[in-house]
Amino acid sequence: MNPEIAACGLFCGTCRKFRKGSCPGCHANEKASWCEVRSCCREHGWQSCAECTLMPLEACGKFNNFIAKVFGLVFRSDRRGCIERIRETGYEAFAAEMHLAGCYNRPVKKQ
Repeated sequence: MNPEIAACGLFCGTCRKFRKGSCPGCHANEKASWCEVRSCCREHGWQSCAECTLMPLEACGKFNNFIAKVFGLVFRSDRRGCIERIRETGYEAFAAEMHLAGCYNRPVKKQ
């Protein structure tokens, strides 16, 4: 399991707080017990929603809840795009791309 990749697909590895050690990241952060996506992934033994086979991502009420929509708007994040990129490339390639891009909330688009 890559601790730099959150259950929702965001990349913690380039986050200032994560790099400084003041945030343990999604998986080790027990204060994040409120997150339904994290809870679901832990319950099923998945690193992220990229591994989910229960339903299409767009049909998941946990992934697409109100808080997620507000978070996406405020931080201009593309969690769905990150999950799709993980599915295309795998976790390690996704992490390498995000490190190179210096980004945590938007997947790298190949030209």
